[in-house]
Amino acid sequence: MAAFGHTFPFYAGPKPTFPMDTTLAVIIAIFLTSLIIFIIILPGIRGKMRLFWMLRVVTSLFIGTVILAANFSSEWSVGQVSTNMSYKAFSSEWISADVGLQIGLGGINITLTGTPVQQLNETINYNEEFTWHLGENYAEEYAEALEKGLPDPVLYLAEKFSPNSPCGLHGQYRLAGHYTSATLWVAFLCWLLANVMLSMPVLVYGSHMLLATGIFQLLGLFFFSMATSLTQPCPLRLGSAMLHTHRGPAFWITLTTGLLCVLLGLAMVVAHRMQPHRLKVLFSQSVGEHAVPEGNPEEGGFLSPRYRSTAESPEPQNIPLSEASSKAQCEEHPREPNCAL
Repeated sequence: MAAFGHTFPFYAGPKPTFPMDTTLAVIIAIFLTSLIIFIIILPGIRGKMRLFWMLRVVTSLFIGTVILAANFSSEWSVGQVSTNMSYKAFSSEWISADVGLQIGLGGINITLTGTPVQQLNETINYNEEFTWHLGENYAEEYAEALEKGLPDPVLYLAEKFSPNSPCGLHGQYRLAGHYTSATLWVAFLCWLLANVMLSMPVLVYGSHMLLATGIFQLLGLFFFSMATSLTQPCPLRLGSAMLHTHRGPAFWITLTTGLLCVLLGLAMVVAHRMQPHRLKVLFSQSVGEHAVPEGNPEEGGFLSPRYRSTAESPEPQNIPLSEASSKAQCEEHPREPNCAL
């Protein structure tokens, strides 16, 4: 390191970064492809139902995309600050930079961007991730960061979330991430079942699954909020400024989608009770194909006969009988008016 003339520790340089999380990019690309395919086949749907099908597919794809994207997002809690701080350990040189912290369900992401980017004859632009997923060891990743010699602000924030830190942020957010991620996966399963049932003649169960999708999303938000508020906030001081975190976009968009699912599910349940035939027509399900035989459900449903009233009975028809049949009838009933003739 001394041969290069740099102050200890020396970090070879920032690794190239993709401008967007690759997992989120893949999820969004898959759902956009599905939407484009549906738009291509949309002209094959006739009449006014074309608009409803378009709205239904867009809403369903939006809900599924939000559930998956939020599960893998690193922006459940975010914070950013611009300050002057030391750049390397055991060095008196300071830099002016923007420090960002994104906390997700599976780890944290720390960004360090110089203002300007070129300072101290180096490019200050770092984007480092530390995870606590099942099977991942946060302590090992932090030890590797120390060996690489990452900038001091990155190591400072990463150390605050390490298992041995007195702040307790590691256990706090790790617990919140596990429970929230589990409930979001259940919500995604309910979303799949809702789409299947809404394509079949069981709309009431589809509405129940859509309602369950929203409930599990809201339950995940409840777990995240409760787990992250168990301990006192740990001060994050960077130079002369304090870094404060707040709810990120993933939290608020999950809240919006969960409320949307609950409202749509309740509306469908009420519509099934009030106007079931119109609801079937709205979902392009023929009422005649699945019509229930008339009968009194309190007296046995399908097995109970339905007696017609006099007004519903067909009018009697005079069917002429043969001559032999007429004579036989007159012998049995001589007082009939036809026999008198």
